[in-house]
Amino acid sequence: MKKSSKIFWGIFFAIAIIALGASCASKPDLKDRGFTVAVWDLDDLSPSSTVRPPLGEIFSSQIIETLKKKGDYTVVERERLFLALEELRLGTTKLVDETTRLRLGKMLGARFMVFGGYQIIGNQIRIDLRMVEVETGKIRKAVQKTTSGTDLSHWMDTARKAAEEF
Repeated sequence: MKKSSKIFWGIFFAIAIIALGASCASKPDLKDRGFTVAVWDLDDLSPSSTVRPPLGEIFSSQIIETLKKKGDYTVVERERLFLALEELRLGTTKLVDETTRLRLGKMLGARFMVFGGYQIIGNQIRIDLRMVEVETGKIRKAVQKTTSGTDLSHWMDTARKAAEEF
């Protein structure tokens, strides 16, 4: 047998063995197919100088719970985000830009990150969310919801409805 023929058959059998092994591998569980997502606190973008408690953490908690209930995503726990910030000595999330947050998300194994903000003007609130792909920085989906009223539970419901669109 010629040397080139031996090489050909050696490569052929190696590929066949790899293909056979791959076909025998068990299929991933449906839960393993879900993408990992990290959710940051929403920024208060309200133009008003009215003093009110920061609601970004409350809204992000509602978004996290909604994404968990949908079951399409594995959510990175908030504590892991804050521990990563601490470990890198980056301070609070308000001082960290989106690019740095994306790098943190990549370190934590998140495929997507949810960023956003809210504006309260008079008796209306507008919630803007965007899901960003960690690897590329591209916005995968953007959602905006506006509602009237001053009731916190109604505002949280608006955050939930926005998150349901992811």
